[in-house]
Amino acid sequence: MGSLSIWHWLILPVLFLFLPIIGLAVMGPQRRVWIKHQQSGLVRKGYVGYCWTYFFFGWLVPVFRGEIVVGVLHLILTSATLGFFQIVMPFLYNKQFMARQLMSGWQLSDDETVMAEARLKLGIARNSGDHGGYRIEPT
Repeated sequence: MGSLSIWHWLILPVLFLFLPIIGLAVMGPQRRVWIKHQQSGLVRKGYVGYCWTYFFFGWLVPVFRGEIVVGVLHLILTSATLGFFQIVMPFLYNKQFMARQLMSGWQLSDDETVMAEARLKLGIARNSGDHGGYRIEPT
């Protein structure tokens, strides 16, 4: 009773094969967009689209991007849900990461076509009263 049947061994690889394909079809490929901190002038990479790195490396991605507390939280949630959290998060992580960055003083600082795609995928609109600033629209 505690072992997996042959169907489990057939369904799980198919599921893991099709999740990235579904992510690519629904959210598009992961694209890099440069972001700049308003006060310090630091420039770093941000990402939009399906998070391939999270699909392969899971909770380590927030740690690599400097969000250690978020990484530990994701490790706990991945363990508590027996890995289901790591299957769902590639669809959500890049948008959440960029929302946290934009709310903490970073702004998009790339080519206008790249920024337009990022604004569309992140659900943000240009704020005409602010010089280059952006605000998050409710989705």
